[in-house]
Amino acid sequence: MKYSVNTIGNQTQASPLATNRVVRNTYSLLSMTLMFSALTAGASMALNLPHPGLLLTLGGYFGLLFLTSKFRDTGLGIAFVFALTGFMGYTLGPILNAYMGMANGAQIVTTAMAGTGAIFLALSGYALTSRKDFSFMGGFLLTGILVAFLAGLGAMFFEMPGLSLAVSAMFVLLMSGLILYETSNIIHGGETNYIMATVTLYVSIFNLFTSLLHLLGFMSGDE
Repeated sequence: MKYSVNTIGNQTQASPLATNRVVRNTYSLLSMTLMFSALTAGASMALNLPHPGLLLTLGGYFGLLFLTSKFRDTGLGIAFVFALTGFMGYTLGPILNAYMGMANGAQIVTTAMAGTGAIFLALSGYALTSRKDFSFMGGFLLTGILVAFLAGLGAMFFEMPGLSLAVSAMFVLLMSGLILYETSNIIHGGETNYIMATVTLYVSIFNLFTSLLHLLGFMSGDE
C-alpha cells in the first residue's frame, strides 16, 4: 500500500537563516527516523511478526500522521514522528520476509535499497545544488498521488496484478517528483516546519523502496 502526505501546496516564506536551520534539522531527523525504522523492520523480521493488514495499517498511518501534524510545533511532534516511522518500519518487516523467502530475494531487497538511496541522493542533491524552484509540481503531484492511491486500493480489492504493477511504476515517478518538490520547498522557504518536511521525505523514500521492491520482484519472475 502506498501513502501520501498532505503538505503539498503549503507555501509560506522564511528567512535564509531559518531556511538553513530547517534544512539541517530535517536531514538530521530524517537520518534518525530512517535508522529507527530500519531497527523496527529488523525486529519485525526477526520475530516473524504478521502484517497488521490493510485497515490497521491505514488506520495506524493516518492516525499517527494526524497526531504528528497536530503537534508539529511541540516536543510531542518528535515523539509522534518516531512512532509513525517505527510503525511503518514494523509493517515493512513482513513484506521483507516475504521477499527474502524468494530464490533471489536478498538480491531484490539489496537492489531496491540501493536504487532508493541512489534516487534520493541524486534528486535531493540536484535540488539542493541547483536551487531550482519545483513548486509548480505541487498540483500535479497531489492529483497523481490521489489517483495512484485509489488505483492501488482498486488493484488490491479486485486482485488486478497488472494494475498493481502500473501503480508501483506511477509511485516511483511520483515519489521521485515529491523528493524534488519537497527539497525545493524547504530551501525556498515553502516548508518551515522540519517535522513535516521529515515526514514527507520519509514517506517518499518508503513508497519509493516498496514500489521498487514490487517491480523488481515481478521482473525477477518470482511474483
